[in-house]
Amino acid sequence: MRNKGFILLLTVVVSALCLYFLSLSLVSKGVEEKATAFATENGQLNHYKKQQYLDSVWKMPVYNFLGADYTYQEIKENELSLGLDLKGGMHVTLEVSPVEIIRAMAGGRKDAAFEKAITQAQNLQKTSQESFVDLFYRSYREIQPNAKLASVFASSTTRNINYNSTDQEVLAEINREVEDAIARSFNILRTRIDKFGVNQPNIQRLKGSGRIQIELPGVDNPERVRKLLQGTANLEFWEVWNVQEYGNYFTQLNDYLVKQEAANKLNPTAAAPAADNALASAAGTTDTAAAASTDTTALAAQLSKTDTAAGAAKDSINPNQSALLARLFTTLPGGLGTNVRDTAKVNALFAKPEVRAIFPQNLKFLWGVKPIVANDGAEFLELYAIKKGRDGKAPLTGEYISDARQDYDQSGRPEITMGMNAAGAKKWQRLTGENIGRQVAIVLDDYVYSAPVVQAEIGGGNSSISGNFTIEEAQDLANILKAGKMPAPTRIVEEAIVGPSLGQEAINQGLISSLAGMGLVVLFMFAYYSKGGLVANIALFFNIFFIIGILAQFGTALTLPGIAGMVLTMGMSVDANVLIFERIKEELAGGLGMQDAIKKGYSKAFSSIFDSNVTTMLAGIILFFFGSGPVKGFAVTLMIGIATSFFTAVYVSRLLVEWLTKNNKNLSLETALSRNWFKNIKFDILGNRKKAYIFSAAVIAFGIAAIFIKGELPLGVDFKGGRSYVVNFNNPVVASDVRASLDDEFQGAGTEVKTYGATNRLKITTSYIAEDESTQADETVRAALDQGLKQYQAENPTVVSSSKVGATMADDIQKTAVLAVVLAFAGIFLYLAFRFSRWQFSLGGVIALIHDVLIVFSAFTIANLFGISFEMDQVFIASILTIIGYSINDTVVVFDRIREYTTENPRMKFSEVVNPALNSTFSRTIITNLTVLLVVVVLFIFGGETLRGFSFAMLIGSLTGTYSTLFIAAPIVVDTTNLDKERPVVAKPVVVS
Repeated sequence: MRNKGFILLLTVVVSALCLYFLSLSLVSKGVEEKATAFATENGQLNHYKKQQYLDSVWKMPVYNFLGADYTYQEIKENELSLGLDLKGGMHVTLEVSPVEIIRAMAGGRKDAAFEKAITQAQNLQKTSQESFVDLFYRSYREIQPNAKLASVFASSTTRNINYNSTDQEVLAEINREVEDAIARSFNILRTRIDKFGVNQPNIQRLKGSGRIQIELPGVDNPERVRKLLQGTANLEFWEVWNVQEYGNYFTQLNDYLVKQEAANKLNPTAAAPAADNALASAAGTTDTAAAASTDTTALAAQLSKTDTAAGAAKDSINPNQSALLARLFTTLPGGLGTNVRDTAKVNALFAKPEVRAIFPQNLKFLWGVKPIVANDGAEFLELYAIKKGRDGKAPLTGEYISDARQDYDQSGRPEITMGMNAAGAKKWQRLTGENIGRQVAIVLDDYVYSAPVVQAEIGGGNSSISGNFTIEEAQDLANILKAGKMPAPTRIVEEAIVGPSLGQEAINQGLISSLAGMGLVVLFMFAYYSKGGLVANIALFFNIFFIIGILAQFGTALTLPGIAGMVLTMGMSVDANVLIFERIKEELAGGLGMQDAIKKGYSKAFSSIFDSNVTTMLAGIILFFFGSGPVKGFAVTLMIGIATSFFTAVYVSRLLVEWLTKNNKNLSLETALSRNWFKNIKFDILGNRKKAYIFSAAVIAFGIAAIFIKGELPLGVDFKGGRSYVVNFNNPVVASDVRASLDDEFQGAGTEVKTYGATNRLKITTSYIAEDESTQADETVRAALDQGLKQYQAENPTVVSSSKVGATMADDIQKTAVLAVVLAFAGIFLYLAFRFSRWQFSLGGVIALIHDVLIVFSAFTIANLFGISFEMDQVFIASILTIIGYSINDTVVVFDRIREYTTENPRMKFSEVVNPALNSTFSRTIITNLTVLLVVVVLFIFGGETLRGFSFAMLIGSLTGTYSTLFIAAPIVVDTTNLDKERPVVAKPVVVS
C-alpha cells in the first residue's frame, strides 16, 4: 500500500480535530449544567435565572485547550448543536410579498387593469413555479395588450423608470426592487433575531425564491416570535439629549438608589450570579466593567458636569455614590454605556415606576445596535437619551425616504447617502436646522443605528451619514434606511413548533436506536468474519466518530433525520468491508497467499466501492440542494457518512489489515457459523426474470388500485398544505371520537386524527382554511381546535408540537420533490453510461430504481388501504432518495462483476456470463442487505413516530433494492441489447494502489 504514512497522518489529524470539536460540546454541556444547578431552587428551574447565568459567562474564558483560553461564546459557536426536533423550538419560513412592492412602485394607483393583473397573477402563482413578476407581466399583457408598463410605473418615486422606458427595462427595475426588498427584509429580520436573545439562531435565504427560513431553538412564546418576524420595520429620526442635559436626572437617580441601598431594599450585587466573579477570577482577567464597579468616582456628578469641568468632577470623591449605579454604567466617548451582559439589569432598573418618575416624560432611553469593544475584549452598548416631541412621535419617519445607497466620503471611507421626497426634505431641513452641533439619532425598531452630529442645516432632502462603518455595515444600513421607502410585508408560509418534552423524547429515541443499531451490526460482523469483523467494527467506530466530529466542525445541527442518516450509514458502511473481504476470500480460494490476496482483493473491490459511493453521493447532493430543514440535515449527514465510510473502509481498514498480517500472519475471515454459507450457489436468475416482472407489475398495480379504493393518498401537511398538531392527553383517548368532536369546529373540512407514538398522544391534521396563511387564520384554527377538545378537558389536552404549510408552499414542495427524484435518475443514468460505456446498463439501472420507488409508493398506499397510515412528506422523499442511493450502490457492484466476467471470458455469450456473475455476488448482496435491515428494523421499532414513515420506506426499499438488482436491473440489460456478438464491455479505468 503506497502513501501509507500519509493515510496514517491524515487519520491522526482528522481524529485530533474531531476530538477537539467534540470536546467543546462537552464543555458547553458542563457550563449549561452549572447554569441549571444555579437556577434550580426547591426542584424548580428558573429559566430566566439560567439565561442570566449564561449571559454573565458569555465573554468569560471557560475552557483551556493547549494553553489557549476559549470563552463560552466561542464554545457555543463551535459546538455540535441540536436541531429543533431534538432541542425544541420554532421553525418558520417567511415569504416576502412582491405584491406590495409592485403596488408601491406603481405609486398606489387605483387602476382597474393593474389590480386585475395583480389578482390574476396571485391565482396563477398557486400552481406555477414562475416568478410573481413574470406572472404579473403576462397577466397585464393579456388584459392591456397595447399598454406600456412605463405608463403605470413612471413616477417621481421610481427614478430609473420614465415614460420612454421599455417593458423589459421596467421589468428589470421591478425585479431589482423585489430582490432589494428581500435583502432588506433579511437584514431587518437578522437584526431582530440577534436582539431576541435566542441561542444559536439560524436564518438563511432560500435560493431561487422570495423566502427566508428561520430556526429559533428553545423559544417558548410562538406568538411573540410571529409578531417579531411579521412586524413592519419602524424607521425614525429623533433629536438626542446631550449628557449635560440629562446628567442632573442621574444625580437624582443616584440619591434614590443610595437611600434604597442604605435601607437594604436594594442589593447591588444580587443581579449577577456568584459564578460570574468566580469565573472572572479563575481566568485571571479584569474587564472594564469590573473596573467601573470598583471606581469611587461619582458617576452621577461626572455626567452632570460640562466637558470643561469633567476633569474636576473626576478628581472629586462622592461618598454617597450608589454602588449599583457605578456597577451598571460607565462613561464612553459618546456618552453613557453599559456592559452588554448588564443591559437586562439596566432595562429592569428603568422599568421601575419610581425610577421612571425621576426622568422627564419627553425622555426615553434607547440602546445602540452595535457594541463598542474595549481593549480587554469587553463589549459595551451605548445608551442614547432620545427627546420625544409633544405628541410622542418622531419628527421624521422612514416613509419619506426615497433612496439610500452605500457610498464613500472624500477620504474614501464608507458612508451612506440618502434622499427624501419633497415633504421629507422640508422636515429634514427643519430638523437639522434646529439641531446644529447636536446629534440626530437614526432609529430602526427601537435600536439606534447611527447618531451623527449635524454640522449645518441640510436642504434638498439629500444627506449623508458617516461613521466608523465597514463597507458591509454601510451597505446594511443603507438597506435598513431604504426599508422605510417600500414596505414589503412578510407572511408565514411554513411553521413548525416542537415542545421541549417532545425534543427530549426524540433525543432518547435517537440514542437508543443508534446504540442498538451499532450493537447489532458489530455483533453480526464479528460473528460472520471473525478477526475481519473486528477490523470492520474498528473502521465503523472511526466512521461514526468522524461523522459526529465533522458535523461539529461544519457547525451543522444534528437532527433526528440526521441521526437516522447516521444509523443508516452504520449499515451501509460495512458494505465496502464486506465487498473487500469477499474478494480476499475469493483470491485465497484461488490459491494466492494472504498478502497477495489482500492486495488483489482491495484492488478489485476499489472500482465497485468508488462507483457505488459516487452514485449514492449524487442522491445526497440533490437532496441537499432541494431539501429544507431536517431533510437538509439528513442530506449533510448522509454525504459526510459516505465520504467517511469510503475513507475508513478502504484506507483505515487496510492499515489495520496490513498491521494484523505483517510477518506473514494470517487473517481469519470466517467463523464456524459462516464457513459454509453461500457455497456453490447456482440459481437461474435470468430464467426466472419473467416471473419477477409479473410479480412486480402486480404489486405496483395493486398499489395504484389502492389509491382509488381508498380515495386518497396518505399525504402529509408538507404536500397538501394545512395545519397539524400533536396533542398529549393524561390517558389514552379514541382517535375517531376526537375526530367527531372536531368536525363541527372545523366546518367539515378534511381532518385526520391518529395515534402518534403513544396511546395518549394524537396527531391532528386539518385542511380547515388551509388557503389562508395569515396569523389570524392560525389563531382561528387553534381556537377551533381548543373548542373541539373542550369535552376532553379532564384529560388535560396539551399541544406539544404544531406545524403549518401554506398552499403555495405545499405546491412548491411537491414540485421540488418530483424534480429532485427526476434529477437523481438523470444523474445516475449519465454516470452509469460514462462508467460502463453502454446506455443499456444505464437504462437497466434507472428502470430498477423506478421499480423500487414504485414498490415503496405502493407499499404506502396498500398500508393506508388497510388502516396503517404512514405519511408521505419531505422525510418520505428523503427516504426515496436514500433508497435510490442504496439500490444503485447494489446494482453498480453487480454491474461491475458482470463487466469483469465479460472481460475475463471473451468467448462466452453475454447471457451465459450474467448468471455466474450474479451468483458470485450473492453472498455480498445478502450480507449487506442483512446489515442494513438490522439497523432499519431498529429504527422502525425505536426511532419514534417522526421516523416511522422513513424507516418503513427504508425497510421496504432495502428489500426491493436487493430484489431489483438481481431480477430487474441485470435482466433488463440482457433484454434490451444483443451483446452476444459484440466485444466485451470496457470499463473506464480506476487506478488504486
